[in-house]
Amino acid sequence: MFDGYDSCSEDTSSSSSSDESEEEVAPLPSSLPIIKNNGQVYTYPDGKSGMATCEMCGMVGVRDAFYSKTKRFCSVSCSRSYSSNSKKASILARLQGKPPTKKAKVLQKQPLVAKLAAYAQYQATLQNQAKTKAAVPVEGFSWGNYINSNSFTAAPVTCFKHAPMGTCWGDISEGVRVEVPNTDCSLPTKVFWIAGIVKLAGYNALLRYEGFENDSSLDFWCNICGSDIHPVGWCATSGKPLVPPRTIQHKYTNWKAFLVKRLTGAKTLPPDFSQKVSESMQYPFKTSMRVEVVDKTHLCRTRVAVVESVIGGRLRLVYEESEDKTDDFWCHMYSPLIHHIGWSRSIGHRFKRSDITKKQDGHFDAPPHLFMKVKDVDAAGEWFKEGMKLEAIDPLNLSAICVATIRKVLADGYLMIGIDGSEAADGSDWFCYHATSPSIFPVGFCEINMIELTPPRGYAKLPFKWFDYLRETDSIAAPVKLFNKEVPNHGFHVGMKLEAVDLMEPRLVCVATVTRIIHRLLRIHFDGWEDEYDQWVDCESPDLYPVGWCQLTGYQLQPPAPQSSRDSQSSSSKQKKKAKSQQYKGHKKITSLQLKDELLDGEEYSFLQGASDQESNGSASYYIKQEP
Repeated sequence: MFDGYDSCSEDTSSSSSSDESEEEVAPLPSSLPIIKNNGQVYTYPDGKSGMATCEMCGMVGVRDAFYSKTKRFCSVSCSRSYSSNSKKASILARLQGKPPTKKAKVLQKQPLVAKLAAYAQYQATLQNQAKTKAAVPVEGFSWGNYINSNSFTAAPVTCFKHAPMGTCWGDISEGVRVEVPNTDCSLPTKVFWIAGIVKLAGYNALLRYEGFENDSSLDFWCNICGSDIHPVGWCATSGKPLVPPRTIQHKYTNWKAFLVKRLTGAKTLPPDFSQKVSESMQYPFKTSMRVEVVDKTHLCRTRVAVVESVIGGRLRLVYEESEDKTDDFWCHMYSPLIHHIGWSRSIGHRFKRSDITKKQDGHFDAPPHLFMKVKDVDAAGEWFKEGMKLEAIDPLNLSAICVATIRKVLADGYLMIGIDGSEAADGSDWFCYHATSPSIFPVGFCEINMIELTPPRGYAKLPFKWFDYLRETDSIAAPVKLFNKEVPNHGFHVGMKLEAVDLMEPRLVCVATVTRIIHRLLRIHFDGWEDEYDQWVDCESPDLYPVGWCQLTGYQLQPPAPQSSRDSQSSSSKQKKKAKSQQYKGHKKITSLQLKDELLDGEEYSFLQGASDQESNGSASYYIKQEP
């Protein structure tokens, strides 16, 4: 197909010239062997799982089908012959690029051949499955351009344990080699070439074709979990041609020797990478499942809802009484806001009974084991009591941490909490947090971490002092030891980019930035929007995702707000503040899907100007010592 490198077929007449050029190449270490298969050359990792190479005859096959515990040989015959006088000659022939001997082919067991064919078919099936996943592009926005033009960094995939590949990302990093389609080619058929990762941003990787050295003219961004990204060696097993880009096609006369030198010791994706991606995108929740979810109009109670759709683990829930299916609520399947049917009754939580007396055809209760489990607590000894004071993230204004009170103690460690100064007389705006929730804090948390605490509405004695307030209200603070003080090694840093749910409009996933880190608490800023739209979110929240998550799952990404939207929100924020609604929504952003003139009309809430700019890195004491 091109001079110096026969990727599709290796003519025996050119073997002598190939041998001469290969003599210049140093022998490859056993950890990264060169595998020969029908004349094709490719590199492959050692292969403790996946494919393996017979050390005697050089045949490639499924590792599990190989002989002996070490999986070094394809058959008993090869194992015995390895120690014979033909050992050196056979190994020398393999290293020189000669095909396996006829004897070795005859001794090849039929089951192995069958498994090789099955493996190739399995890889093709995975590829076809991946192609059926339609990505949703965002017109005018590119993560790659956005990151490159501003020199941004993105949070690594390992920060998001709930996201696809979050727990099995491995050591994928800069320098890893992959096989990708060659777009710099005039051939009518689809061909591939090897590229290396130059920069990693979440799932997205900036790739450079092998052979371009320091030339970045053809660098390109792609989703590393996409269907066209493969480990080195995939082309050989799949019968796909490796063709160098046209721009550098005449740069080397012997591309085979070039690849051998460049790939020796290099890392590539695991052989089962595409399989792991596919498995990590299988979600246990199915449409028509019934769950209990928070009532977005009355936070103090739950309602029955039905799973209408599942995208990337995010559920669109339609309240069971909604006839036209427009009364919905979005959340992740690991959200603390959803529970199995019967949960409310079991812990004593308020529940709105449905007018529907029986299940609709096809609807069925989601099994309890699908929901996130909370930590067990011991409420037998010292425990939370009604009337105790604490600090809590306001679910109706996630940019604020407020003075709050425990209004009711439920079973299994759950608490009903109200925001001081803004509670409804009937308690309809109380909200439920578990005792281990990272959204509640002991008295003094904001002061020690230099976060602006929102005092009770109408409280005139400012600046707010907890000691004075406890005395005036004849209250006591919840004991510090009852709160969750666990801080995981989350891996986030200030300035990292990510994709985050706007919890005030939970159907939206937006371009966002980590602007503050207080132990396990993250301050999430939505790019292009005012700071008053920021939200406090836990580092393990299932509503945070790596860069590229929307493209991978087919979810719509909201780009940074355009200038017109920023001007509109700026003028709207100067209007007179209105009373806070009980709707589980706050400031609504103008989205690319819905540009509204009435940005905050009827649903505007009181926001402070955000937390202090000073960063708390956790070196200080987690809690302030309470005054006597």
